[in-house]
Amino acid sequence: MLLALFAGASNVMAQEEESSGSAGIYRGAGYDVTDTSLIPERRMEQQRDFLTNQYDFPSKPRNQWEIGVSFGAFNVSGDVRSKNLFTAKNPGQTLGFGVHLRIAWGYIISTRLQYIHGTASGFNWQPSTGYWGHGDNPWMNTAYGTGGVGNPNSTAKPVFYNYKTNVDELSFQLVAALNNVKFHKARNKASLYALAGIGGSLYDTWVDALNAAGKQYDFNKIINKSYENEKPSWYNTYRTRKAKNTDLKNLFDGKYESRAERHDNRPWFGKERTYRTILTAGLGIQFKLGRRVSLAIEDKWSYTNDDLVDGQRWQEWPQPGYGGSAMTRDFDTWNYLSLGLNIHLGGRSVEPLWWMNPLDYGYTEMKRPRPGGNCDMDTDGDGVSDCFDRCPDTPAGVAVDTHGCPVDTDGDGVPDFKDKQLITPTECQPSDADGIGTCPDPECCKNGPVPVACGNISGGSVMFSSGATRLSPNAMSQLSQLASAMRSNPTCKVVVMGNGSSSKMDQQRSWDRVNSVINYMVDNQGIDRDRFIFQYGQNGNPNTVDYRSAGEGEEGPSNIPPPFPNLRRN
Repeated sequence: MLLALFAGASNVMAQEEESSGSAGIYRGAGYDVTDTSLIPERRMEQQRDFLTNQYDFPSKPRNQWEIGVSFGAFNVSGDVRSKNLFTAKNPGQTLGFGVHLRIAWGYIISTRLQYIHGTASGFNWQPSTGYWGHGDNPWMNTAYGTGGVGNPNSTAKPVFYNYKTNVDELSFQLVAALNNVKFHKARNKASLYALAGIGGSLYDTWVDALNAAGKQYDFNKIINKSYENEKPSWYNTYRTRKAKNTDLKNLFDGKYESRAERHDNRPWFGKERTYRTILTAGLGIQFKLGRRVSLAIEDKWSYTNDDLVDGQRWQEWPQPGYGGSAMTRDFDTWNYLSLGLNIHLGGRSVEPLWWMNPLDYGYTEMKRPRPGGNCDMDTDGDGVSDCFDRCPDTPAGVAVDTHGCPVDTDGDGVPDFKDKQLITPTECQPSDADGIGTCPDPECCKNGPVPVACGNISGGSVMFSSGATRLSPNAMSQLSQLASAMRSNPTCKVVVMGNGSSSKMDQQRSWDRVNSVINYMVDNQGIDRDRFIFQYGQNGNPNTVDYRSAGEGEEGPSNIPPPFPNLRRN
C-alpha cells in the first residue's frame, strides 16, 4: 500500500512537470539564471551586477524546502537481543515513524530538524541470574530469588531477560550531499547523503516478568528441555537458539507490565521516563520521483551514553567463583532503518540545492552557441576563447580585458591602442575618433565645461557612513527629490561622481557608491539609466557622491565595469 502511494505521487508529479513544459529552463541546467523572480531581494544587487556583466557569478536562487515522513524498523543495540518484525512477540513493538523539515544552505550542506517515535523489544535466549543483589529490577521485585551464580546462599532462579522500550527523539542534523557535484552529468536521479547531529530523547523501558495470571513464569520448562539431544540445556549452544527463541516467544504474554531498572534522572518528565542528550549519525539515499517528490531509504544511529535503554546493565559473571556486581562495558544505542516520502515546498523557487549540480551553469554557458563562437578556437589570438570573446577581431598584440575587448582606460569609447589622449577626463568627453576630448586646453579640463542650467535640476551631495555603500533613508529622500526634478526635465542628464582615489579600496568603494545611487534611481524611481553619466575615483570628500546636471552636449558612459571587483565585498 505504501509503495502504491509512492507510485501514485510519482505519476501525479510527473504529469504536473510534463504539463508545465520547460519554460525558464535551458538545456542541461536546473533553472534559468537570468530569471530574477527566483532571487531574494537581499541578493538582487549581485544579480543586477551579474546581468550587466559587472560581476561574473549569478546570485544563489531561492530553493525549495523539504518536508518528509518516514516509517521503518526500530531496534535497540544493548545487552538484551533486539527482535525484528518477524521474531518479536508483538510485531508492532519493533517499529518507528518520523517527520522532518530540511533546508539547503548551499549545494552540499543542508540542515534538518527531525522527530522520531519508536518502540523496540527483545529477549535473550540464554538464561541469566546476574540480577541478584539489585533490588531495583523486576526480577528481584517479583521474588524470582536472591543470590546468584557463585554465591553459596543463592536461591536466584534463572530468568530470560526481555524488554520493551518506547523512545521519543528530537534532533538537529547537518546533512551533506555526497554526489551532486558532477563533472560528466548534468543532474542526479539519486542523491546520496550523510548526516550527523545532536538532540534530546525521552525513553521508558518495561519488562514482561509475569504471566497473564500475574504469576512468575515457569522458565524451567525451557531450561530443562532437551534441545537436539543436549543435556543439560543450560549451556546453550548457539545452534539451539532458534528453537529456544520460538519457545520463549510462545511463553511470554507480551504485556510488559513491570517497570525496568531506570535512572529517574528527570522527574519533571514523569517518573517512568528518562531523558538523554544524544548524538546521531547516518547514511541515506533519495530517489527522485518527480520535481517535487522523492523516495528515501535511510539508516540512522543514535548514541545515548546510557546502558539502561534495554533495562539491563549488570554483568552475568563479574568475578568467576564469587559474588559481586559489575556493569557491562558498552552503552546502548538505537537504530532507525526507514523508508520515507519527501515533498518539496516553495513557489518561485528552484529545487532543493542538493538535487542540483553547481557546475551545471558553467558547463552549459561554455557550450551555449554564440554568434561566430567556437569554444575550441581563439581566432584573434588574444587568449580569450571565441565563445566568450565579445570582440573576436582584436588586432594582434593588443591588451584585452576578460571579455576579449581592447582595454579602454578612460572609458571614452576609443581603445587604448588607438587613443592619442590616453586619459581623457569625463567632462571633456565625448572624444573624437583619435580619443581627443572636447576641452580646448588643459586648463579647461581641470574644472570641466561650465554646466548649462537644466531646468530645476540642481547639484548636491549624497552622504555615506564611513566604509558603507548602502543608501541611508535620508539619502533616499534626497534622491527622490532629484528623481522628481529629472521627470520634470526629461531631456536632461545627470553626472554622478564618486570620490576617493588614493587606493584600490577607495576606488572600488567610490564605484560601489555611484552604482548604488544609479541603481536606486533606476530600480526605485524608474529613471532611465541612459540619463546618468557614471564617474568615480574623483578628488573630493571620500564619504560623498556628488551629482550635477550635465553640460550641454556632455556625454559619458552610464555603466562602467568595477575597477577591482575582487575587493567589492570588502
